[in-house]
Order: sequence, then structure tokens, then C-alpha cells
Amino acid sequence: MEEAVAEVGGLIERREPSYFITANLNYAMLTEGDAELDSVNRGAAFVVADGMPLLWATRAAGRRLPERVAGSDLIIELSREAAKRGWRVFLVGGREGVAAEAARRLCERFPGLTIAGIEVPPFRRQTEAEEESMVGRIRAARPDLLIGAFSQPYGEKWLAANVERLGVPACVQLGASLDFAAGRVRRCPPLVGRLGLEWAFRFAVEPLRLGGRYLKNGWFLARRLLSSLRPSAQPIRLP
Repeated sequence: MEEAVAEVGGLIERREPSYFITANLNYAMLTEGDAELDSVNRGAAFVVADGMPLLWATRAAGRRLPERVAGSDLIIELSREAAKRGWRVFLVGGREGVAAEAARRLCERFPGLTIAGIEVPPFRRQTEAEEESMVGRIRAARPDLLIGAFSQPYGEKWLAANVERLGVPACVQLGASLDFAAGRVRRCPPLVGRLGLEWAFRFAVEPLRLGGRYLKNGWFLARRLLSSLRPSAQPIRLP
């Protein structure tokens, strides 16, 4: 986590438009079936593992990562650092009212944090004029860090396609992390997270929304693990 926050600081100091990716098991599964995501991942400044299965996979492949960098924790640590270093933060996406409540709570928790703006695009494909207008407002706010709350892989693709137009030094898609920051969804107990069982906690809280996705993720993980056991198998490929 410390290295990830430091990397973001480096991106902001360089002042060049860029984005980075927090990849969980679902994103790894989507990457396998979507060739466009390969170029999106290669264009990222860096990728962190937001999921214990990916950490376990790096160990199996002999490329052990030090720890999971969860988006729900990263938004807190980035806000802490932004308040300390005067970074301007822009929040985009999420359901109506979520970003505003997240901004209120984060500013309350970290005095001095500057929220440069909030955008809540409609849950439909925007027209070119609407998107151009939104991008213009984000540019005009001059943020140092943009945090998106879109679905996967739409958010990652959107950032990759618009990073130059946005002109923001550090952009990231953190999905449901705004819901956590706004208090709309409960975080799992720290011990549960350290044991790699956050997925079970989240499934218990939101079974209807997450059940289908978790079944697909589980099948993807099982396939990859079984294939990696074959004598001729290549190391598990991560995003």
C-alpha cells in the first residue's frame, strides 16, 4: 500500500496524464476474455492486485507480491495523503448522492482535503456532447487525482480512452470503493480481510448482486489453477 501511494505521488509530480489499475479476480477473468483490456493494462502506469486470489497466483508463479492493495483501503490512504500534500481530488461515477456523501465523510476525516469536483453521469451511454462537456468540467477543475466509480471493465476502458483529454496526472477506477467511503456498504472486519475471506463477507451482505459474478469468478479460478498443474503449463498470467 505504501508503495502504491508513493507511485501515485510520483505520477502527480510528473504532471503527465496517466492512469493505474486495481485488478481483482473479476478483472483478471474479464481480461482473459477481452483482447481490448490487454492494451488497456499495458497502457497503465502500474497495476496492483486488489484480491487475495491474485496474490496466491503470484506465489504459485514464483513472483510473490508483498500484499493486497484493496481499492476500498486505497481510497482512504490516497485521501489521507492528498490532505497532507494538497492534492486536488475529483470524484466521478457512482449512484446519485454517493460521491457527495463520500466527499463529505472523507473531508470530515481528513481536514484540509480538497475535493475539486464531483460528476455523476447517468446510468446510460452518454452522448458525445454530454461526455465532452463532462470531460471539459473535469479539466477545468484541475485535479491532481481522479477517482472513478464505474463498473468493470467500463471504467478502466473509459479512463484509457480519455486520459489525454482529461489531463489528470493520476486516474484510477475504484468501483464500489465510493460506496464504502460513503458508508452505503459495510466493510468486512479486518481479520476477515487478512484471511482472504472478504468475498464471503460481501456475498453475505449482497448475495443477489454478487452471486452470479462470484460463481463465474470461482469457475475461472478453478480452470486456471487446474491448467497450471499440467506439466507443460505456462505460469499464470496476470493482468
